[in-house]
Amino acid sequence: QVQLVESGGGLVQAGGSLRLSCTTSGSIFSIDVANWYRQAPGKQRELVTTITSGGDTNYADSVKGRFTATIDNAKKTVYLQMNNLTPEDTAVYYCNANVINGYRRENYWGQGTQVTVSS
Repeated sequence: QVQLVESGGGLVQAGGSLRLSCTTSGSIFSIDVANWYRQAPGKQRELVTTITSGGDTNYADSVKGRFTATIDNAKKTVYLQMNNLTPEDTAVYYCNANVINGYRRENYWGQGTQVTVSS
């Protein structure tokens, strides 16, 4: 059974950096497209970035120039490098991925990882 396992969240001061990882457990062929979402308390979940296995990316305006997403299909892992963090980035971050599993394309969500940025 395939699962997405996130790590790398934590508490950081404003201006600091964190790198989130989203690793697939279970056997898959590759990660095709991955998304990072975040949800702050009292707010709707928002799309932060989308990245394809070919390296094409889209970022929310609020994170452009500060966040960078990558896919390492050798490790079956998606990363989100977050720099120059602000308190407004505080949220639970979720990984979502379309993976190639045999002849099927399947979609999975991670459990979420908390990112807290103090001022």
